[in-house]
Amino acid sequence: MAQKSVFLQECRNKMRLRRYSPRTERAYLGWIVRFIRFHGKRHPAGMAEAEVAAFLTHLAVERSVAAATQVQALSALLFLYREVVGRPLASLGQVHWARSRARLPVVLTPEEVERVLGELGGSMRLVGLLLYGAGLRLMECLTLRVKDLDEARGEIRVRQGKGGRDRVTMLPAAAVELLRGQLAAARRVHVRDLAAGRGVVEVPGALGRKYPGVGREWGWQWVFPATRVYADRGTGEVRRHHLHASAVQRAFKEAVRRAGVVKRATCHSLRHSFATHLLEAGYDIRTVQELLGHREVGTTMIYTHVLNRGGLGVRSPADRLPGAGSPPHS
Repeated sequence: MAQKSVFLQECRNKMRLRRYSPRTERAYLGWIVRFIRFHGKRHPAGMAEAEVAAFLTHLAVERSVAAATQVQALSALLFLYREVVGRPLASLGQVHWARSRARLPVVLTPEEVERVLGELGGSMRLVGLLLYGAGLRLMECLTLRVKDLDEARGEIRVRQGKGGRDRVTMLPAAAVELLRGQLAAARRVHVRDLAAGRGVVEVPGALGRKYPGVGREWGWQWVFPATRVYADRGTGEVRRHHLHASAVQRAFKEAVRRAGVVKRATCHSLRHSFATHLLEAGYDIRTVQELLGHREVGTTMIYTHVLNRGGLGVRSPADRLPGAGSPPHS
């Protein structure tokens, strides 16, 4: 058990050295553990391409995982052998790959967005408004720091988004009043924490060691602080985390139900709706690409398939037939 812990800690250290996000770190460690257990707890150094191929095939055939899940497992094992074992994987040979299904994103109409947001209250409503009004991913919203907001310029700076990329998107005017209230509430929490000898949040990389006390500064505080504090495993320091994603997801699911929306909408549907509605309004796809933080414009192109008028403003030929929609003559 101790040997396993040392090995996993080495994997963890390698990921932190390369500035992988905490979510990626947890996902990769999970796949590495599953891979080791699948092969009877053999050490990865004693295995190679054949064992990796067998594990990936097992995921597709026996576990029926989605293609994206299998790719994530592959990425974790490629990292394991390249960075930790020190022997990059060559060709994997025969692997049963999960079939990828192209799915169009679920997009809400503006009326549906309004109804759903109307069923959310407090900080949950503000989160939903930012997901839709700024095109943020859920974790990008929940990990916003006070210093990432620029009300004067109407901007939100997204740091370390998907793929480790920073970007700037708009701060919706409709969210400003709610945001001021949220910041006032967050400051009250921070002041109470400071009075109790706490008030620390996690800061990136070695910033906390380079600038002791920076985690107590107001600018570094979470816009959406959690209701509870926790003790850091490494230092024992009592800190406050940001609002957990699962709380927002539960609230959004219930809001969709109460709003009477029958689409299988999730929090991410608000980001899809943001992109689609901007394109419907005539904004250039390159602009939308930048706001979403997509590396390739091809990723953004999927939204042209769900526009009300089609990607090229195509009109159905049936709509050109005079009286085609009229009831038949008796």
